Parts: sequence; C-alpha cells; structure tokens
Amino acid sequence: MTDITGSAAVPRHVAVIMDGNNRWARKRLLPGVAGHKAGVSAVRAAIEVCAESGVEVLTLFAFSSENWQRPADEVGALMDLFLGALRREVRRLAEHDIRLRIIGERSRFSPELQQAMADAEALTASGQRMTLVVAANYGGQWDITQAACRLAQQVADGRLQPGQIDAAQIQAQLATAEWPLPDLCIRTGGERRISNFLLWQLAYAELYFSELFWPDFRHAAMREALADYAGRQRRFGKTSEQIAAES
Repeated sequence: MTDITGSAAVPRHVAVIMDGNNRWARKRLLPGVAGHKAGVSAVRAAIEVCAESGVEVLTLFAFSSENWQRPADEVGALMDLFLGALRREVRRLAEHDIRLRIIGERSRFSPELQQAMADAEALTASGQRMTLVVAANYGGQWDITQAACRLAQQVADGRLQPGQIDAAQIQAQLATAEWPLPDLCIRTGGERRISNFLLWQLAYAELYFSELFWPDFRHAAMREALADYAGRQRRFGKTSEQIAAES
C-alpha cells in the first residue's frame, strides 16, 4: 500500500457517505439500529486515520433530509444514537484537538438535541488539528436553495446587483463556505451515487466507491481510499501534459 502520510497528495477535505448500516445489520439478522451503532466504530476509525494523515476537514453524511421518510421507530433510534454519540464522543474530540461543526437544518431536531449540538461545537471550538463536519438533516438541494435565498435577499435589500452573482458568490453562501471544497468523496455499501450530498461542492471531487458496508470500513479501508486518491491525477479541465508542465 502507498504510504500517504505527509504526502502532498493527501486530500485537504474528505467527504464520506456512510452507507450500508441497515444492510450490515440485516445480514446478521439484527435490527437496523444495530448497524448504526456498529457504524460508530467506523466513524472513530475514519477520524483517526484522517487526523493522522494530515486531512484538514472530514465531512460525514450522518442524516439526510430524506431520511425522515424512514420508519418512525428507526428515526427515533437514530436521534437517540446521535444524542448519545454527541455526549459520549465530544470530549474525545476535544482531547485530540479536533473541532466539531454540524451543518444542516437543525430546527426539525428536538430542543435537547439542538442544545447538545451547540454544546459540542462550543466545547471543541478551539480544535486546530482537524475539523470534523457532521451533515445532519442536510441535503445538497437545500444547501443551494438557502444560498440562493440569501443572495436574493441581498438583491432585494439593494446590497447586490443580479449581475454580480457568480459561482464564488454562491459558494460563499453554502453551509461549507469556510472550508476548502472536498477533494475526495467516499461512499461505502456498494452504491454509486452521491444521493443529494454536497451537490455543488463535489463538482471536481474524486469519487471512491467501496463494496464494504460502513460498519466494516475501518482503518485499513480508509487508508486504502487515501492511497487510491494519492495515485490519481487531478486535471480540473486541463490536459495531462499541462499538469506535468506545471509540476
């Protein structure tokens, strides 16, 4: 395996679609929530590998805006799991100098969960080693829509002219505006789609698909994904010859 530690080819921002928890549980004749609980260990592994490899931002797709359509008992169990994980893991993040940020529409969550989110962000606010971004009740279409609404309000207020709106203006209004765009997007569980995740931000990201269900995607699997990224050439519309001449 390629050693990517310290390499210039380490992605600054890794985004992960953590898929396959339910299928992992069904395969073992367990309730779906058991898969989500098992997936917490994979989250820890992803954080550890990315932090030790020099990744600046790790974004995890924890709960999409479409996930509310799942059975009520499963959604309730996921909310309990999320609340418990926030309270249990936040001190570990702080001890390892990792800042936690949560993106998405929070108003639909319970007041208790919203408070836990705010408390976790406050406790880890000084983290410098890496930023862990958790996308909860998040959707890429929602993100672009709220960015458009903010720009429209600026136009209505006379602070911005329609002709001034460009890609940079839109990007500056997205939930991820303060971080670099994702360089690598990983999806586990064998599916090959991005499922309304960071639609704008993933325009030039490298995509990596794993057949492993998320609970099985541990340290070695994450290192393999980073090593695969390190072996790719990112051209951003240019030719290989142009890239070679610039390096």
